[in-house]
Order: sequence, then structure tokens, then C-alpha cells
Amino acid sequence: MESGPAAIIAAKRRGPRWSWRELLHAPDPMDGFRPPAWLAGGHRQTLAAYWLRRLLRWRLPSEDLVVEAGQGVRLLLRASWQPGPREERKALLIVHGLGGSDASSYVVSTGQLAYARGFHVIRMNMRGSGDGEALCPLLYNAGLDNDLLAATSAVCQLVPRVVTIGFSLGGNLALLMLGRRRELVPRGLEAAAAVSAPVDLAACAAALEAPGNGLYQHYFMRMLSEAYRRRHAARPDLFSAGRELGLRTVREYDDRITAPFGGYESAAQYYQRSSAGPWLGAIDRPALLLAAEDDPMIPASAVTRWPVSATVTRQMLRSGGHVGFVARSQAPGWFWAPERALAFLADAPPR
Repeated sequence: MESGPAAIIAAKRRGPRWSWRELLHAPDPMDGFRPPAWLAGGHRQTLAAYWLRRLLRWRLPSEDLVVEAGQGVRLLLRASWQPGPREERKALLIVHGLGGSDASSYVVSTGQLAYARGFHVIRMNMRGSGDGEALCPLLYNAGLDNDLLAATSAVCQLVPRVVTIGFSLGGNLALLMLGRRRELVPRGLEAAAAVSAPVDLAACAAALEAPGNGLYQHYFMRMLSEAYRRRHAARPDLFSAGRELGLRTVREYDDRITAPFGGYESAAQYYQRSSAGPWLGAIDRPALLLAAEDDPMIPASAVTRWPVSATVTRQMLRSGGHVGFVARSQAPGWFWAPERALAFLADAPPR
């Protein structure tokens, strides 16, 4: 696997040298994504994003919201409200990816920029994620669009105008909800953005098994195995001991654990029923699908093969990696994607 140039090692030690004054005068995001030449390439973009954003923490005051999603599922959302009447501002609901939470660096970076631009910010934890694990120790998966629907409906009861952004698996979930649950999505949800969304889950599982992607496969398997062991400790009546042992790939984990606990016969059936790709043509409100051609985990063909509706903007960039999009930006941590997404979401008209 490509390890990146010496500049990435230097970035680990120093972090970015831009001042906040410089960041506030960064180029207009609509001008395009312009990464430094030494950060071109999917592995460089993906790994540099981790190092440049790893120290980001949420510092704004937040209020915990607990959403009852049915069948004993309770979701933890964390809201940071703008001062003044809530109805005067849009709310941004942020959905994390696999292994993430409301504290994930890309969530924090996006939320900080959104709050600075006047949005209410609500950071969602999928079922059993982050501090929400204490509320619901169940497993989440890419097809649980009813959970996101419950969270979206709850936010729309508090704020009349809502937009959402999902990263990676959270992006697939947002697009799946908009297409598959179109008739149930509350009117108050005006638009959505999805960044590095695995809209073809089978193709993405195969990509993780490709030569050069061992680091990502190892990371996800370690995280998933640890999460399963915590579930067993919390609910040994539901999760048997040792089920995660001997699994080497995400596909194997999904076949032995995700699929049966999610009500699917196999990983293949889980991927087929939970991929947002087949539903992109059914979306009836503005949606941005932002992806990179050099994403090491999501083949470009897995994003472009699906027809989209007239309300969906599919933007494929030559570089950007997986939730990377590392370039000089107004968002903390050299994260260009939130600028593009927020510009799109801010322009969404009321429904």
C-alpha cells in the first residue's frame, strides 16, 4: 500500500501551518477542490485526513437528545443550538460512518464550520455508537434507514427547516432513506449531502480485499471485533461469545455477524438490500453525492453506474480519497468537503 511522501510524516508532527485568518480567506469552495500536489492520490488523501484532523474535539455547548426509534432502539443525538429563536435558522443533522460517532473528526470539522455559518448543529450517533452505546447496545448497519428517519423526524419537530449530511456509511444511509422512504421523509428535510458514500456495498467490500488495502481492512476488523466484544459483555443473552473470532475481512464479519443480527440471510443479501445505489433515481429532493475517483474503498464505477433523479447532483472528483478531500479550507483540519456540502445545503429552497 502506498505510504505517502515524507511530507505526510512532517504533517504528523507539525499539523497544518495555516492560521485561522488564512483559513477564513480560503478560496470559494465552488471554485473547485485544489489539493497540494504532494497530497494527490487516494491513499495520501485518506491517511493525511486522519493525521490532520485527529486532534479535533467538539468544544461548543451541546444538549443531549434521546430519540425513540421503535423496538427498544434509543438513539443519542447531540444538539448545539444557535442563540435566538430556533425557527430562524436551519439545522444540520450530521451522520457518521462505520466505526464513528458524534466525536469523529470529520463530524467535528463539519459541525464547527456549519455552526460558524449560522446552522444549528445536531450530531447523530447511530444505534449503539459512541456514548449512545449505553442507551442501546444493538448493532447498526447500512440498511437501518428507519433509524435515520426517526432522528430526522425528531429534529424536524424542533426546527422547521432541516438539512442532513452523511459520511461514508452514513452517506449511504441518508441517500437510502431519501429514496426508499421517500413518502415518509418529513417535509421539513429540505436537502441532503453524502460524502464518500458506499452506495454499492458489495463492490466496496470487494475493494477492501484488493491488494494495497490491507491497512484499512485491518483497521475496520479491529474496530468491529472490539465493538462486538463490548456488545457481548453488555448483552450476553443476545450476543454469543467468540462469534467474531477468526474473521479476516469485513465481508466475513458481515456474513457471520451483521447479516444474521440485521435480519438478512447472508452478507450478499445484506449488501443487495442496503445499498443506496438502486434508489438514487427515486430521490425527489435536492441531494449531493460527492465522491473521489481515487477512493481506495469505493470504486468510481460503483458510484457512477446508477442512474440518478433530476434532483441529485453527483460530483466525482479526480482525487480526494475516502472522506479525505484534504486541501486548504475554512473547515478545521484541511477538510474541503464540508465547504462544498454546506454551500449546496444552504441554497436548498424551503419545501
